[in-house]
Order: sequence, then C-alpha cells, then structure tokens
Amino acid sequence: MGKWLMLILWPSFIVVCIAEGVFFTLIDPQELYLLGEPIHWSATAVYSVGFFLFWAVAAASSAFTCFLQRTAGDVNRQS
Repeated sequence: MGKWLMLILWPSFIVVCIAEGVFFTLIDPQELYLLGEPIHWSATAVYSVGFFLFWAVAAASSAFTCFLQRTAGDVNRQS
C-alpha cells in the first residue's frame, strides 16, 4: 500500500507545484470568483486551497493511471 501511495502522491505533487506556479502567475487570487461571488479570503488561504484542490485532481489522475496498469492476474486474484 505504501508503494502505491508514493507512486500516486509524489508525481502528483511535482505536477501540482508546476501547475500552481503557472496558474497563480497568470491569475491574481484576489480576483477569483466562486459561484458568481468574489472570494474574500486572504491570498495565503487561496494559495493553500488551490494547492490542495490541484493536488486532489493530479492524485486522482495518477491513481487512475495505476488502476489502468493492473494486469488481468491482479484483477482476478482472489484475496
């Protein structure tokens, strides 16, 4: 289980660092809107929430890749 977590979380962390850097270089956190209303959070809060949301999406992508790499023997193995 620990190996799978590292295979999922580490690459997604690297991707998130790049994605957040690019995203917040182009977009000011004080100009974001949520459901049509401006967000009245501090810049640090927006950066933090954005980081974890990006990480969740990237981790889901990595987890799906690991899921698709399973062999027929892995899928049909009885525990």
